[in-house]
Amino acid sequence: MSIKSHSLTNEIRSDQELETLKFALDQHAIIAITDCQGMITYANQRFCKISQYSSSELIGQNHRILNSGYHSRSFFSKMWETIARGEVWKGEICNRAKDGSLYWVDSTIVPVMGEDGKPDQYVSIRTDITQRKQTELALWERSQLAELGATVGVTLSQGGGLTDTLEYCAEAMVQYLGATSVRFWTFDPETKLLELQAIAGQHDDTSEFHSRIPLGISIIGYIAQTCQPYTTNDVVNDVCIGNREWAQREELVGFAGYPLIVEEQLVGVLALFSRKALTETVCNTLGWLAHSIAVAIDRIWAREELLSRREALLFQLASQIRDSLNLDVILKTTVSEIRALLKIDRCHFVWCWINHEHPDLVVTHEARNSEFSSLLGDCPLSQVEILADKIFNQNIIRINNIDETEPDPRLKILLSEAQVTAQLMIPLETRSGQLGAIVCSHGSSRIWADSEVDLLQAVVDQVAIAIDQAELYAKTRAAAFAAETQAQQLAEALQDLQHTQAQLIQTEKMSGLGQMVAGIAHEINNPVNFINGNLTHAHNYIKDLLHLIQLYQEHYPEPHPAVQSQIELIDIDFLSEDLPRLLASMKIGADRIRQIVLSLRNFSRLDEAEMKPVDVHEGIDSTLLILHNRLKSFSIGSGIQVIKHYGELPAVECYPGQLNQVFMNILVNAIDALEEQPEPRIITIKTEFVPDDLLLQITDKSTSAKLTEDPGLAIIRISDNGPGMSRKTREKLFDPFFTTKPVGKGTGLGLSISYQIVVQKHHGTLNCNSEPGQGTEFIITIPSQQNPKLKEKEERRANQEQVKDWKGEGVEK
Repeated sequence: MSIKSHSLTNEIRSDQELETLKFALDQHAIIAITDCQGMITYANQRFCKISQYSSSELIGQNHRILNSGYHSRSFFSKMWETIARGEVWKGEICNRAKDGSLYWVDSTIVPVMGEDGKPDQYVSIRTDITQRKQTELALWERSQLAELGATVGVTLSQGGGLTDTLEYCAEAMVQYLGATSVRFWTFDPETKLLELQAIAGQHDDTSEFHSRIPLGISIIGYIAQTCQPYTTNDVVNDVCIGNREWAQREELVGFAGYPLIVEEQLVGVLALFSRKALTETVCNTLGWLAHSIAVAIDRIWAREELLSRREALLFQLASQIRDSLNLDVILKTTVSEIRALLKIDRCHFVWCWINHEHPDLVVTHEARNSEFSSLLGDCPLSQVEILADKIFNQNIIRINNIDETEPDPRLKILLSEAQVTAQLMIPLETRSGQLGAIVCSHGSSRIWADSEVDLLQAVVDQVAIAIDQAELYAKTRAAAFAAETQAQQLAEALQDLQHTQAQLIQTEKMSGLGQMVAGIAHEINNPVNFINGNLTHAHNYIKDLLHLIQLYQEHYPEPHPAVQSQIELIDIDFLSEDLPRLLASMKIGADRIRQIVLSLRNFSRLDEAEMKPVDVHEGIDSTLLILHNRLKSFSIGSGIQVIKHYGELPAVECYPGQLNQVFMNILVNAIDALEEQPEPRIITIKTEFVPDDLLLQITDKSTSAKLTEDPGLAIIRISDNGPGMSRKTREKLFDPFFTTKPVGKGTGLGLSISYQIVVQKHHGTLNCNSEPGQGTEFIITIPSQQNPKLKEKEERRANQEQVKDWKGEGVEK
């Protein structure tokens, strides 16, 4: 029987029609035939070629041998319902070849009707559309993945809370990837448990995923324990989830699980369930997102830890100040927060203007107890005469009780009239020369702790920067309306101020350390000098006494029996021989203490705030002496060996204390890097001087104009044989708050501040050379004498800032 004239969409009603159809299409189409149970009974050569199976491998197999996992069970159920009714089904199917690769076919399935009028065979006529589908899917995936990456990137950069951030990321993955469910767990290293933090999409409330998961329990615990990603397109068979019925009901196909790791430490697990098969591109993108989210979790935890410390007020004020460039808001926030924190009766801010005739004091902001009268407005002349001089000289007023501390009589009268018993005033001076003060007052006796004074000093420094920030913003905002370039300058200035704010935190800590070191050195120095000075006299006295004893022995060889007994008891010969050695060892110990005290004083250099010529080698040696204990205290091995190759350096014009801080930061980082390294552990310090004439030979003409104004460069190289660092780490090395150390061990400010000190304060350079496994080298170059033109420029800028008008956005006098 020949093929009827109807189209292939009609049913085939006889075996003869079926054979005729196979013969007609074998050379032009991909054909397979299955029985009513889905078992393959025929596959032509084209079908075998695209599936990569031979005919013998396919015959007798269930059609599921080609199942790719891409389609859901409902997809195939609807297809079988259609053809079981004797109707033709058309659609696009994704199959899996023998080698595991996926291919797409445009398929038409025609039922072959039996004598009972029901289908007993099905003919599948297919056309290869793999290339077109791959192109369509690739374009769709790229657009979705691009949108997902942008959305997650913005979320992570906003710095929100942990739960909100993870929930937003999970919802974005559900939206753009078409995932059924996305979940995030965080890992608690103390309890060794994974705790669910965020979930998006469909989920089963009875699933174990809503509980705390131990390591090794379920596929999530396995991923956390092995720290290896796990992906599959056969969820029910490959993934041991808490509720298999839920997976079957939701027709889950694809699963992707990724450990969230930061610096080889597990912080959590990401899991994604999908009704679609996961492609390699999607899995790669999920791996990249998992890394970014892990870094964000680590940063959120670090930020929360910082906010829980004593300096929380400083960070809170800094955040509020950054949110507002309005000077009125800044000062109002400052006095309110200080009064609330210290629990005092009044806190107010006072401006001080030094005029030619007489100074003026104006209280512009205050927070007070309702029982105290307001001080807002111009201060009386009696207050001006007392306080203006202290503000001008930046002298702190610290009175715990006016009746006990006996302050200046005029100040005592002034405070009594204002019903103030205890007062603390911290003066303020901005970069532009503006003067002011934050004054804390209390109606009863109050002891101002050192920690409170240090914290208020940090707040005052922060406010000074904020005033400069507000002033600069007011000035540059007006200029921004005139030209776009002015707006760019404003952005750069604001960025510099933000870096300066970050620097203040570390600067305050180093200032406190310097004061403590200088105080200890001063207190130790006096008794050591006393001991050292008297040891010389003691040596002479003992020498004379021993000589006298010797003369007695020579002229009175037969002493009294009682004397002879005492001589034998104290062993006069041994005493005469050992006593000088004892005094000599005491002299060596006292000299050692003097050397340590001198090194502490040289390192702190609190009395050397101005730029002056100093011996750089002396600063390096002082820093090494302070770090002596860390260099030698290792549980395994013999510590760290320091090799010094000092060249001939002239006196270098610099800020000694700040330069010592740079040496301290670099050396501490080197020690931290070498702590876990095997021996030998070596730190090498090299110094050299490159005179100006040699600089002209090794530089091009474009830089020679500047170099001729400098007598030469001092170069300090500090290197270690530690693990080194990658290029990505080096690129962020000098960024504020960037650190590779564990949370709580490093703040990420040391190298950022060191860069500011070398580059901005000393007009030098700070570079880092490092490769993984090759150690790290920091190179510091500083002009031996600062460029006079740069000094003149800075002085001119300072003079210009002193005449700024504070009306409008600033303080209106």
